[in-house]
Amino acid sequence: MKCKLTLTAICLAVLATASLSTAKEHKGKPGRLTGTWECQAHGGSQGDMAFTLYLQHTKELVDGSISSPIGGTQITSGTFRRNMLELHLDTPQGNYVIMGKYKKGEFSGTWTSDTDKGTWEGKKQPAASKP
Repeated sequence: MKCKLTLTAICLAVLATASLSTAKEHKGKPGRLTGTWECQAHGGSQGDMAFTLYLQHTKELVDGSISSPIGGTQITSGTFRRNMLELHLDTPQGNYVIMGKYKKGEFSGTWTSDTDKGTWEGKKQPAASKP
């Protein structure tokens, strides 16, 4: 009986390890949007405003955060399909949608909120070199 329990525990441990390995493989390598993007928004009630996107991109999914002089927040949902970025941000100040077309390492597009709208552009920053 004790031998059966030990064997069962070993089998479960092997299966758990195998499933973790498989999960890591399915996650995929980081996409081309992964990194830091310095951006500029135009047309809002507060005028032009710089903001930074910190993106994690895997396949069609985009996650990360945004920061600006008025605060920062996590991206609620994001996708990247056919060179088009779509980000949704739900903040205490309102809900935002950022749409952008990717071309030659840069974005340009539109943003909308519950009460405002405008345009934006952004450029990916070079990855920091490791010492």
